[in-house]
Amino acid sequence: MRRYRRNFWRDEAGFTLLEVLLATLLMTVILAALATVTAQWLPNWNRGIIRVQRAERLAIGLERALADLSVAEMVPMSGDGKRPLFEGSELSVTFVRTAVGPNTRPGLEIIRLMEKADAQGLALVRERAPFSPMPADAQIRFADQVVLIRAPFRVTFAYAGPDQVWQPSWRDQVQLPSMVRVSVRDTGTGQVLAVSSAAIVHVNAPAECARAKNAVACLAARSNPAVDKKEEQL
Repeated sequence: MRRYRRNFWRDEAGFTLLEVLLATLLMTVILAALATVTAQWLPNWNRGIIRVQRAERLAIGLERALADLSVAEMVPMSGDGKRPLFEGSELSVTFVRTAVGPNTRPGLEIIRLMEKADAQGLALVRERAPFSPMPADAQIRFADQVVLIRAPFRVTFAYAGPDQVWQPSWRDQVQLPSMVRVSVRDTGTGQVLAVSSAAIVHVNAPAECARAKNAVACLAARSNPAVDKKEEQL
């Protein structure tokens, strides 16, 4: 009787070959299902990560452009000039601001935000050059190019004076625009994105006109030297 029980337990211990084959087949089915689900889910996950990274880069580049435009200064190209260095069009804008950054010298610098094309498509590029008084027709040598916004996004600029009427360009004006609108468009859909914004220029008139009793007459006198200087004192 004892011998029978010992043999019985010995026969029942472990797994049979059929059970091992069934377990292997079940594991194969589970792994195949997981692989199928992962193959469908992983590309969507990667596309989501790419969209998030693209949105973050767009926000950083747009913030940099708006910060530069908001601190544009009333600085003429030449020492005896009265018109500030500010040239704006739909695809580029050039202005003067106080130099900032770890690798810049104290003083002023000329900033140009301009759309350029490279191997990856169109991009909004930030360039800078040290400022020094120079003739109006002098060629400015820009350096330190930094890509702010890249395709599929495209940036256009618009400018508004005290009348708050948007214009596609701003050139040869005696004062800076009051606001600069930066519109971001998706080239795929052609729609203007909600992240588009406008920079309020902190200084848009010369100091002498700010102190004058009649700022409008002061600006008119600067734009037209033939205007009677008595109008500045009205």
